[in-house]
Amino acid sequence: MTGMTWTITAEPYDSPAAAALWRAYYTEVSDRWYLLHEGHRTDPDELEREIAARTGSELAPPVGQLLIGRYDGAPGGSAGVRLLDADTAELTRVFVYEHLRGKGGAPLLVAAAEEAARALGARRLILDTRSDLVEARALYARLGYTETGPHNDDTYAEHWFRKELAVS
Repeated sequence: MTGMTWTITAEPYDSPAAAALWRAYYTEVSDRWYLLHEGHRTDPDELEREIAARTGSELAPPVGQLLIGRYDGAPGGSAGVRLLDADTAELTRVFVYEHLRGKGGAPLLVAAAEEAARALGARRLILDTRSDLVEARALYARLGYTETGPHNDDTYAEHWFRKELAVS
């Protein structure tokens, strides 16, 4: 079909679209972990506590940015960056609704996040992900991210990536 396109814009981390995408993202990655390791979905009360506890306020200027991708005008995905130090930003909350996967949104969101990181002064982006998030690991490798040793001790981090940003 023609005419269906992605538009990506910076948005407040607490906008309605951002909140809905965060809920969908967190629910999916949490449920995948619990199903894999414990054979059940996330406890609903725990899910609500975690979603509420992680507001995303670090993805606000001047140290961060949240990007929302809209597909044919409707919110479809997100990506966030936050400065960790003067040269390094973290890529986070890269997510596309399941029904929109395979339509080119994730590479566009990551590219927009790289631009946002450069605008914040970062010279490199780092991220972490889990072994079971196979699609995410494939995406980052395809987009030029190199797997590295650990850069944090996050309980759920099993793979770490980095990419040097070309200075524009």
